Amino acid sequence: MVDDHPLYRDGVVITLEANADIDVIAQGRTASDAIRIAAEQDPDVIILDMSMPGGGMTALMQVATHCPRVKILMLTAVADDDQVCSALRNGARGYLLKEATAGELVQAVRALSVGESYVSPSLAARLLARPGTPPIATGRPERFIGLSGREAQILSILGSGKSNKEIGSQLDLSEKTIKHYVTNILQKLRVRNRVEAAIVASEHTPQRQSLHA
Repeated sequence: MVDDHPLYRDGVVITLEANADIDVIAQGRTASDAIRIAAEQDPDVIILDMSMPGGGMTALMQVATHCPRVKILMLTAVADDDQVCSALRNGARGYLLKEATAGELVQAVRALSVGESYVSPSLAARLLARPGTPPIATGRPERFIGLSGREAQILSILGSGKSNKEIGSQLDLSEKTIKHYVTNILQKLRVRNRVEAAIVASEHTPQRQSLHA
């Protein structure tokens, strides 16, 4: 856990360590601390503040480059869409606002620890709905052409922050089936995780409905 505000950092640590399956093995306050902790401690998840001394983005990029096994969760007050997209493109696997509840923080850490991604639902929905670059002549980017109708439908829901189980309930499909579809979507879009898939969709889709065309 790396944040330059001791009182807030202590609160996060106490929240996480109240869960038997989570151990906080190191703390820091600067970008240099984050880079050192990632290299020396090899944590499953590292939590970074965007506004820490030395730069949260600097820490993010260094950890992502040199310690790719470490999953990075940004926990910050910065809710700017461009900043969120930049963090996710540069290796963050999760992005959570400091207004999040204790339960949401624990959920995010657990999700990242098993290789999933997590973005605050309000941010994810905004990113997916955000107007992006003008569509190509076909109205549908080439990388979307290989998606089936069901895959496009599921892609349109990913940005809401819903889990595979929740998407399955919405579409009356099993969680296992949704996981299979999501895996196919990631492969076809050539992205690493569901958050990146949602961002790709938002950047190339002025209206979510066009994904169903």
